[in-house]
Amino acid sequence: MVKTINDAYLDVRRALRQAGVSGVDIEARELICVALGLDESTFHMKRRDFLFDDKIKDIEALVERRLSGVPLQHITGRWEFYGLEFKVTEDTLIPRADTETLVDTALAFINTREKARVLDLCCGTGCIGISITRFARNPINCLLADISEAALKVAKENTIRNRVSGQAATTECDALKPCPPMFGMFDLIVCNPPYIPTDEIPTLDIEVQREPHLALDGGKDGLDLYRAICSNFKGAVKEGGVMMFEVGLGQFEDVRDIMLAAGFEDITIFKDLTGIERVVCGMVPYEDDDCPEEGTEENRTNVAEKHLV
Repeated sequence: MVKTINDAYLDVRRALRQAGVSGVDIEARELICVALGLDESTFHMKRRDFLFDDKIKDIEALVERRLSGVPLQHITGRWEFYGLEFKVTEDTLIPRADTETLVDTALAFINTREKARVLDLCCGTGCIGISITRFARNPINCLLADISEAALKVAKENTIRNRVSGQAATTECDALKPCPPMFGMFDLIVCNPPYIPTDEIPTLDIEVQREPHLALDGGKDGLDLYRAICSNFKGAVKEGGVMMFEVGLGQFEDVRDIMLAAGFEDITIFKDLTGIERVVCGMVPYEDDDCPEEGTEENRTNVAEKHLV
């Protein structure tokens, strides 16, 4: 059998559409590129080139994997997030556009400071902390922490891929346990924790169920990690510092209440581009004696934070 790359692309697109896959144009192109070892620009240049049986079979094998429910990102081994490319494996949660809201919010806070330490807790691929590090106005130090050794290996590779390995380090950490004293204090802790209620995981799309359950399962009500992190890591946030969470659909009020009960103040909610309440932020208050005086540089920075966070 002989066909052109363009014919193969049209066949793949048709098969994906018939299976109900969304975004068939991008997915078909990505599958062709992986099978043939092409990048996007080369794919467009070679669309009239001919393919023979062996390459056609390679494409068909990838399409079969995709239609069996394997996420595209696990087939390509990479995905874009916040304009950067990240390695993705079956050991990590796939970066999603919704999470870019957390990065936007974190940068708005961090950019009010001349220097800062950031902790990306439950980091997975490291996409949140690495994006913050790459796009912060001033240099920062970022610690990427996760309980999964396999995920940390991916995060480490992503720090190198995105040229932040000198500013971002990886470490193993269980968010359900107290923050290790060796971590020190942070100006900002960001976290996209597992937040799917346990009983809902079997009802998720088959693609989502292929992702690591450790990164999905938030306990009976989906809120276990929020409670634990607020309890275990609040003491690692500097006075005037902030903790920020991504939350699932409809969870923002519960997470706000958890943060208030833990002693956070100035709780603020941010919506993603679809209008869903996606990020919940809380500040660690200053002790009365340590609160910056009105009109000082530190106070002006703090006021700026309150408007942004």
